[in-house]
Amino acid sequence: MTTILVTGGTGTLGRLVTERLRANGHEVRVLSRHAQPYAVDLREGGSGLDAAVEGVNTIVHCASSPRGGDEEAAAHLIAAARRAGVGHLVYISIVGVDRVPLGYYETKLAVEKLIEESGLGWTVLRTTQFHDLLVTVFQALSKLPVMLLPSGVKDQPVEVAEVADRLGELALGAPAGRVEDMGGPEVRTFESLARAYLTATGRRRPLVRVPLWGTAYRGFRGGGHLAPEQAVGKGTFEEYMSRRFGAGGRG
Repeated sequence: MTTILVTGGTGTLGRLVTERLRANGHEVRVLSRHAQPYAVDLREGGSGLDAAVEGVNTIVHCASSPRGGDEEAAAHLIAAARRAGVGHLVYISIVGVDRVPLGYYETKLAVEKLIEESGLGWTVLRTTQFHDLLVTVFQALSKLPVMLLPSGVKDQPVEVAEVADRLGELALGAPAGRVEDMGGPEVRTFESLARAYLTATGRRRPLVRVPLWGTAYRGFRGGGHLAPEQAVGKGTFEEYMSRRFGAGGRG
C-alpha cells in the first residue's frame, strides 16, 4: 500500500484526489492549514511539515493561492520531501503559465522550475480552467445590470473530477516529468459560456464585449491558456451547470 500526502487536500481538487486514492486502498494524508493531524501552513514550513512527509512515498501538491506565497510553500515542501526521502512529487499547474504573462501564472511556472530542479522524482500536469472557476467569475460579473465580458477571449473549461482521476493515476505511477496537457472538451467563446451560465441560473443580463489592454489580456486573447490539441476532457460546461443548478434553476 502506498502512503500519499495531498497538499491542499480539503480544496476543490485535493478533496477529490484524496477520495479517489483512498477508494483504491491507499493511505492518504491530507495537509492543509486547518486539517488535523497535519495542519500546516506551507508558507511557514516547520516541524509539522516534517511529520506530515515522514514515511510518505508520493506527494500530490494541490495547495495554491492567487494571493501569493506559492514559491515559498513549494520550497519548504521540497526541502521536507528531500529530508524524508520522498520518491515522487506530483504538481498540478495551468496551461499557458509559460505563455500568458499574468502574475499568478508566472508564480506557477516558477514553482514548476523549483520542482524540476529539486532532485526529486517529479511529474507536472497542466490543465485548463475548472468549470467552477468560470462560475465564480460569472457570478461576480452578473452582479451588475450589464454583464461585461473581455472581448475576443475564449476558454476551454475542464471537469475537476476528471483532473482528479488523472492526478490519481499519475500519483500511482513512476515520475514522468512534464506530461501532456489536459484540456476540456470544447474551446468556447467567453460569450457562449456566459450565456450558458445565465440560462442555467435563470438570470437575464445584456452581454457587452469590452476590449481590454495589457500583455496578460493579449496572452488570453491569443489563446495562450488553451490546449485544443489536448481536448481530452469529457464533461461539458452545460453538464456541469445542470448538476450544480438544475435545469433552469436559480443559482
